[in-house]
Amino acid sequence: MTPAACMLPDTAAPAHHPAPEAAMTVTRRHIQIALGVLWLLDGALQLQSYMFTSGFAHQIIDPAAAGQPVGVAAPVHWAAHLIAAAPVLTNTVFALGQLALGAGLLWARTARWALAASIAWALSVWLLGEGLGGLAGGHTLLLTGAPGAVLLYAMAAVLAWPQPASGAVDAGHRWRADTPPSAWAAPVWALLWSAGAILQVLPGNGAVPAIASSADSAPQPLATLDRALASALATHSAVTTVALALVMAAVGLGVLAARPWRRIAAYTGVVLALLFWLLGQGAGLLTSGRSTDPNTGPLLVLLAVAVLGSRTPGLPLRSSGMTGLRLGGSTASVPRGDLSSTRRKQASAPSTKDPQ
Repeated sequence: MTPAACMLPDTAAPAHHPAPEAAMTVTRRHIQIALGVLWLLDGALQLQSYMFTSGFAHQIIDPAAAGQPVGVAAPVHWAAHLIAAAPVLTNTVFALGQLALGAGLLWARTARWALAASIAWALSVWLLGEGLGGLAGGHTLLLTGAPGAVLLYAMAAVLAWPQPASGAVDAGHRWRADTPPSAWAAPVWALLWSAGAILQVLPGNGAVPAIASSADSAPQPLATLDRALASALATHSAVTTVALALVMAAVGLGVLAARPWRRIAAYTGVVLALLFWLLGQGAGLLTSGRSTDPNTGPLLVLLAVAVLGSRTPGLPLRSSGMTGLRLGGSTASVPRGDLSSTRRKQASAPSTKDPQ
């Protein structure tokens, strides 16, 4: 008798195994669109009247060099000097460039080129305008905006980079953005939050003093909240700092675990990111007239979405155009497009019966 494992049934039998928890339905194109909106916001903020004055160079760019090593501070001072020499011209270029990045990301045909340009621009601004986010000085916190918003823009752009097309399913398309975000989303998230936990416990990096300090520039309602919270936690400053660092480490490493811990860690990170944005970043100081971006809070939320949407081992293969065929007692993954041709071949093949 012909072994059953050598024959394909007339109909595809579904795989009989426990269905794992499905990932959030997020594609790389969704991340690209979100980035496009954020870049448009940055471009609009760059059009504020203050940005066309020398104050942009002296009060926003130059202070990023404070407390940094010479190798980090020197490029920032150079950029500030360059902008101060022609603030209207340079800021016009900055604003139009960011608006162009946003528009390019929103249009699917130019999204890949816009992603590449946004990565280059973001890394340049991170070096010349943010002084590497203050990381070289050691006195910066995820709570207050480390490692710098533009670095997170670059990270998100890498995770949203379209995949090269392959196979008959992708015929006619060189790149695909309708796939889940890169599987590197979880390691990037883990590194980001684990590094944040380390920064939090460095000497002089207390969480409570950072919240109290952020009240000086925050909008009035948030400033009042910052002062009240800092006052309430003043006698427990060390405990608060250590507890926050432990939670941040758990948020980072938790996404490397299996579900449901991965989801719990990502959603906890979203809550922390929003709290950081309100308590430590003054909601990006968007109403101050001097904000150049919404700060890291919204970008952390976007990275969490990428983590929740990225593919993990054990998830159904539906998003990759694969389906299950039963071969004997096992299940094989076969492209959906091949099922119909396989069945047609079976129908046209001469019928053979095993002798009894």
